[in-house]
Amino acid sequence: MVVIDFVRHAQGYHNLCSDNLKMPDPLLTSLGEEQCATLQQVYGADNHAKVRLLVSSPLRRTLQTTLLSFAPVSQRGVRVLAVPELQEVSAMPSDVGSPRAVLEKQTDLFSADRVDLSRLHVGWTNKGPGSPYAFALPVLAARAKSARRILRDLTKDLGADDRVVVVTHGGFLHFLTEDYEGVDPGRGTAWKNTEWRSYEFVSEEDDNVSLKETAESVKRRAGSEAGLTTQEQIELAAVYHGFLASEQAHWPKPRPEDIRDYETALSEPQEVDVAA
Repeated sequence: MVVIDFVRHAQGYHNLCSDNLKMPDPLLTSLGEEQCATLQQVYGADNHAKVRLLVSSPLRRTLQTTLLSFAPVSQRGVRVLAVPELQEVSAMPSDVGSPRAVLEKQTDLFSADRVDLSRLHVGWTNKGPGSPYAFALPVLAARAKSARRILRDLTKDLGADDRVVVVTHGGFLHFLTEDYEGVDPGRGTAWKNTEWRSYEFVSEEDDNVSLKETAESVKRRAGSEAGLTTQEQIELAAVYHGFLASEQAHWPKPRPEDIRDYETALSEPQEVDVAA
């Protein structure tokens, strides 16, 4: 079964201090760019050669991380597929993406020959109530399952020796993988910047589209192939979800004028995104 290498983005400006969480869709810092260069080397030429798909959250820091860290793959003509279901969990400005029309204008960073933005519908930056991207625990779980299903569909025709790279965010990675080992609620994630872990789908028919970290990946990061038990994962998930629920109460609510019905947004012409 194909191996999926999940990666947390490199350091962005919002990672420097809490005030920077107010920055809209921040880019990588210079250190973040250096982290990408290191990841490119550590990942290794053999792995780069096996990558058939590059998939990323559409936020600018994740797109940058993908293009810089996996440049050898991009240079083979593999475009980065931006998938909105992979965006970060919160509704803070730093975790809300840029409209497609804005990204398309930033050709120096995200040119069409390197990045596929075709999945970015008008409503993808709406994280208000009623949106499938809202910051609410049941919605996040549903979005993570949807993202896993998308990834399974994208990889179904790939071979056992192929690899897929998915670059996303520290908070969402826990929902996506359903893996809470090492989680630190105070940090919001157990994943370090540019950390990568390898997973496989449990089966091709599993309704939950469950993932399991490979033994090689566990050993690479933890020094042992022994992972957590199911009960330990459940207990850690409860702690993490409790932290997010308490944080949500203190974060600013979306303004009424920012909240649009999701189905209506999907039916609007793409041009509406230009002024978003």
